[in-house]
Amino acid sequence: MVDTHRALATSARTWTTPAVLPVPQQPARTELIEQWHQRCSALGLTRIERPDFEPLTRCDLTVARERNQRLFTHAAPVMEMLFEQIVNTESMIVLADVTGTILHSVGDDRFLQRADKVALTPGVNWAEHSKGTNAIGTALFEETPTVVHGGEHFIHANHFLTCSAAPIFDPRGNMLGVLDVTGDQRSYHQHTMGLVRMSARMIENQWLSDDYGNRLRLHFHSRVEFIGTLLEGIIVVGADGKILGANRSALDQLDMSSAALRMHSLTSLFGTTASAVFDHFRTPLPVPMTLSLAGGREFHVNARFNGPQRSMVMEPGFSQAAAEVVDHRAAAGNSSRRSGALAGDTANSADGTLFSGLHYLNTGDPQIGALVQKVQRVINRDIPLLILGETGTGKELLARAVHQDSNRAKQPFVAVNCASIPESLIEAELFGYEDGAFTGARRKGAVGRIVQANGGTLFLDEIGDMPLPLQARLLRVLQERNVTPLGSLKSIPVDIAVIGATHRKLRDMIEAGSFREDLYYRLNGLVVKLPALRERCDLDVVARRILLAECPHGTPDISAPVMSLFKAYAWPGNVRQLANVLRTASVMAAGEGQIAEHHLSDDFLEDVRCLRQGREPAAPVAMPAAPPAAYAVPVHSPALPQGRAAEPIIAPARPAAMAEVAAPRTLSEAEVELIRNALAAANGNISVASKQLGISRNTIYRKLRWAK
Repeated sequence: MVDTHRALATSARTWTTPAVLPVPQQPARTELIEQWHQRCSALGLTRIERPDFEPLTRCDLTVARERNQRLFTHAAPVMEMLFEQIVNTESMIVLADVTGTILHSVGDDRFLQRADKVALTPGVNWAEHSKGTNAIGTALFEETPTVVHGGEHFIHANHFLTCSAAPIFDPRGNMLGVLDVTGDQRSYHQHTMGLVRMSARMIENQWLSDDYGNRLRLHFHSRVEFIGTLLEGIIVVGADGKILGANRSALDQLDMSSAALRMHSLTSLFGTTASAVFDHFRTPLPVPMTLSLAGGREFHVNARFNGPQRSMVMEPGFSQAAAEVVDHRAAAGNSSRRSGALAGDTANSADGTLFSGLHYLNTGDPQIGALVQKVQRVINRDIPLLILGETGTGKELLARAVHQDSNRAKQPFVAVNCASIPESLIEAELFGYEDGAFTGARRKGAVGRIVQANGGTLFLDEIGDMPLPLQARLLRVLQERNVTPLGSLKSIPVDIAVIGATHRKLRDMIEAGSFREDLYYRLNGLVVKLPALRERCDLDVVARRILLAECPHGTPDISAPVMSLFKAYAWPGNVRQLANVLRTASVMAAGEGQIAEHHLSDDFLEDVRCLRQGREPAAPVAMPAAPPAAYAVPVHSPALPQGRAAEPIIAPARPAAMAEVAAPRTLSEAEVELIRNALAAANGNISVASKQLGISRNTIYRKLRWAK
């Protein structure tokens, strides 16, 4: 966020005030005022109306303020800073809600007393139907910044005022209220409107950041020097590439309405993808991108994303990575300030992500409570932490909480998923490389993840999937605290805390020779195991927090039958699966207030029907080492010592030639045949096949397990 004091102080140089000077030589302006006055007459108002000295009762005003608490929270500090710019000018600053009711005001004491005489005070409604033409009410009606000066006010009693007001909108284009500066008409200044508009946009931008702190945001302007100022446009991109919202500057620059912009995706608007944006900004010290509209107009663009750093590793599929980010954050109720209030307090991490510490993870389950107590004892004691647990249980969330509660909280938290990076690239990703270190390397090289984490925390997710040769090099780094990038002879000293995580049984892997014993003992200073969701007793609390994060306004309840169903279900995908189920259900139940069984996805209900019929539900995604016998055979690595068996790897049980036998007779058989062929083409790699087919690994397991 741009420095507020500096922005307000320099607004006169950066904002263009509309030509609204109240002089009779402006025929267009005179005609506009006449239209406004005719509208007031049509409402039955007269120009000699007496001021309304019957504001809302204290109780009603309290209700109105509570209803607009979020607006007030964002507006109050901006109003105070704006007041510093207009102090001693016979002026006041007013915040009104979308109905025109004044919620809050600050100003010079002497002028506040004069304003009281015309009922310009909290609790009084200043919509046009109540007070005639005035900046607050007219800005609400016209939905645009408005100046009403002196005799332009419809009611004679208000002729001593000069008012400049700007509406405040949320990222989806819904009006939230109005910010207004009112003063003695003799103190009118042409820059006042610029100050008000700038202040309104500060509030809007803060609202946008609050709503979409964990989404990809593009900050852009046609002039690169304006990026990072209040003149920049901001658009928010969803996990599927769709435009979710934007600030007013973005709408102005793109010359679109909010509704029209939300019809676009990143591809249809700028001709690019989220993956391309992430790839560009993963480079060290990236320069702004240049993106063009269909008509050829160019913009300079910076990107911001406050989610976990592993989402920056973009293989084709920003959607999946971003969805996982949201799942983890939503499961902890940590996607915004509003859910953080459940825990009592929140803190900002080094990467800008709003995040709560370990205490917030303690949701009433005894196992989680005991785990949190253990972890709290080793924080800041230079003891490595190894987190075990099934996929989706929240291992990264726990690691972030540890980082947030440690002395390293203001330094980077860098997450690396050892299973998601191709084996050929993971060494360069971790250690970095020099220019020309290998074919395809970026010019000027790249900083590795370990160096990026210097001073902070390095989270090695799925450490059990790290290639054996790389384990030796990582061990050397942990022992010597020095990193040598690929192609370089120079070592870089690093100071990092290391947290590892895996769903695998590392002791078994050590016995099999696929994981180094010395690295294991370097990582397991304290080993904790996150329980699976089916083993916890706080499912209702976790579900509620997910819904609060997904639906902050009008959070639906979960019906008793659905909650009973949830508690009886095995949740093979754990908290991540619960978050996905609730996200879909909350959308389907929009406006109904309660999630019922018919709001749940067909995929989930299929598992439930299987459970009710006494059949085994889908195998947990977390246990790929034990695939269904119907379609997998063990494959042993020739590199292992004699007599040691490797973990079975998913591989098609049938030779390719058998796929050409009889054509499938049903849709179900056709699905199974397609899945088996995809597995054969992917050499048995479930993850690759699932991406090619566009379905989850869980679905592949289920379809093949149930195949006759």
